[in-house]
Amino acid sequence: MIKVNEHFLKLQSSYLFSEIARRVNAYQADNPDMSVIRLGIGDATQPLCPACLDAFHAAVDEMGREATFRGYGPEQGYEFLREKIARYDYGERGVEISPGEIFISDGAKCDTGNFQEIFAVDIKVAIPDPVYPVYLDTNVMAGRTGSFDNGRYGDVVYMDCTADNGFLPDIPDEPVDLVYLCFPNNPTGAVPTREYLARWVDYARENRAVILYDAAYEAFIRDDAIPRTIYEINGAKEVAIEFRSFSKTAGFTGTRCAFCVVPEDCVAYDSAGNSHHLHDLWNRRQATKFNGVSYPVQRAAEAVYSPDGRKQTREMIDRYMANADRITAAMDELGFSYTGGKNSPYVWVDVGTDSWEFFDTLLTKAGVVCTPGGGFGKCGNRYVRFSAFNNYKNVDEAMNRMAGIF
Repeated sequence: MIKVNEHFLKLQSSYLFSEIARRVNAYQADNPDMSVIRLGIGDATQPLCPACLDAFHAAVDEMGREATFRGYGPEQGYEFLREKIARYDYGERGVEISPGEIFISDGAKCDTGNFQEIFAVDIKVAIPDPVYPVYLDTNVMAGRTGSFDNGRYGDVVYMDCTADNGFLPDIPDEPVDLVYLCFPNNPTGAVPTREYLARWVDYARENRAVILYDAAYEAFIRDDAIPRTIYEINGAKEVAIEFRSFSKTAGFTGTRCAFCVVPEDCVAYDSAGNSHHLHDLWNRRQATKFNGVSYPVQRAAEAVYSPDGRKQTREMIDRYMANADRITAAMDELGFSYTGGKNSPYVWVDVGTDSWEFFDTLLTKAGVVCTPGGGFGKCGNRYVRFSAFNNYKNVDEAMNRMAGIF
């Protein structure tokens, strides 16, 4: 008889954002006249900038002409986009990344979830708490986490992120093989110093570990002292894979385009201790399981790096960060402590009570949606996340409503 992968049965409840959607839909069904303001899920709300839209249209027109039609593209992504990423996202910051080390994909969520496939099942994984659920759930599916008990999986090394450590995970006391880091952090909005990241790189080199570094929100960093990429740290190319996305920086959540950097120098080992280049293994995985991002989407992403595209996407980010400023100002007025919102589109707020209880209160009394921190892990139980992805009018109204009930 056909059998299921029983590791899937270890997954807890429903996916966080599916549960939020279920509760919001139920509330709206009972209160059809109430306008709900969503400051929960981090979905872009501003349209594609004109430079990207023009490039998208032009590429679609190319697909309608026999002379310029394109079929299957390279699984790794078109060279024109990979070259722009290498030049502008890395070269301009003094970091040498070759176009060949860049892989275009349909989302950082997919990449961070899929990359673990090329590692052995019996490795030791360190994951922050609170955490973006995809990191943990994909390792549950792979069979690395053990059984679930008292809110955690037995074989995972959890790195608590609390107010005491500034929501920056401490380096484990024990050796681990795979480490997940995310900065600016989702959900806490915390950001690292160079010295902090250097300690992680040193740890990974000493323990022959690999860091999966999610930098999907790097474009929201406003402080030049904060590293935009882990590759600004010496030695990082030996131990770190970096993930980036056009979703929030250029409004591509519905268009789907992202990339990861897999340096040629980054290796992992087989059971005999022989080293293998992760670049080659990931390339093989992508060539087998992925057919690439569509040509028009990659042309639209390329336009992000044009003079107009850079200006327009910067303006888009500034509008979102104005929303974050309004949220942090409201938290200051209401007396809630928080982190994030300065170099991140997320504001992580200590509400002093169960996060789902607060979520329900805010939804039912104010019609405002946040994200319960408990959905990100045990350390998030008394926190909620507010997202700056909306328009300023709605954010202002949401903060006014919130002030009316607290």
